[in-house]
Amino acid sequence: MVGTNLAEIEAAAAKFRDDYVNTKQQIQKVIVGHEEIIDGVLTCLFANGHALLEGVPGLGKTLLIRSLAETLQLSFSRIQFTPDLMPADVTGTTIVVESEGGREFQFRKGPIFAQIVLADEINRATPKTQSALLEAMQEHTVTVGDETYKLDEPFFVMATQNPIEQEGTYPLPEAQLDRFFFKLQVGYSNREQLSQILDRTTTGAEAQIERTVDGPTILEHQQLVRKVVVAPHIQDYAVRLVLATHPQGELATPTVNQFLRFGASPRAAQALVLAGKVRALLDSRGNVSVEDVRAVVLPAMRHRLLLNFEGEAEGKSTDEILQNIVDTVPADVGVGVGAA
Repeated sequence: MVGTNLAEIEAAAAKFRDDYVNTKQQIQKVIVGHEEIIDGVLTCLFANGHALLEGVPGLGKTLLIRSLAETLQLSFSRIQFTPDLMPADVTGTTIVVESEGGREFQFRKGPIFAQIVLADEINRATPKTQSALLEAMQEHTVTVGDETYKLDEPFFVMATQNPIEQEGTYPLPEAQLDRFFFKLQVGYSNREQLSQILDRTTTGAEAQIERTVDGPTILEHQQLVRKVVVAPHIQDYAVRLVLATHPQGELATPTVNQFLRFGASPRAAQALVLAGKVRALLDSRGNVSVEDVRAVVLPAMRHRLLLNFEGEAEGKSTDEILQNIVDTVPADVGVGVGAA
């Protein structure tokens, strides 16, 4: 039975891979470099998750997301987060409308009612406004007053933020960070890439992005991703990676006990498995490997860990802690946790 399922999944993987690669190629007509970031965003899309992109201003975060929206046949809206933005500016508001029968209340939908939502510089708004996205990101619904509105599927939030040290920013609440499938760190372009950027942006040339997949196709691919097989020992490996982030836990490494205050939630394990399934499909496989899981540990978990005072004082990063966990936690079942 499993063999039959694997054969069906591997047959469907060809269409998935073609759509994935075609969409990526369209984005690369505009975006120079950042291949890992593009892959991360597309993984979030096909795994039915949300993406958070962090980097200093001017690195192309917003352009990447707008390019993705342009190539997908989905409705798109952009919310520019500012300190004076109110929750109703995101979700919508109820207004009084004059009609023949008198006055009546009508709900005007906000920009959250789109299939792709760009939350630009999300950490420049107050936590109260940031939290307006919480229900939409988790439940794909918006509640205003006593009415709950279902969002159109697929629904995908891509947020950008500047590093927390930048002036005028508000750190995202831990509960909201946990709702992002991946946190992707956008770095600087190299010498060759900067030259290509100048060629594309200072010569009058304009890239023509073609439409690729539509909503129903994306939903089909999202369902296919969930059908990919995860062997019990691979799933247990993902579970043990998450448990290793819990300070003073049975599987915690000495580094975790020394530098972490809180570890990752069950959503981290979900992200590891689903992202691993996407990687498996791209490799024409119907089952997840250990390497698939290891490859997504950093983007899936870096935003779900909280450093303690010692970790912050010594300038540790969650990426360093996670790399230690990957190097320490064995993939083989029944093998104990080694020394840090």
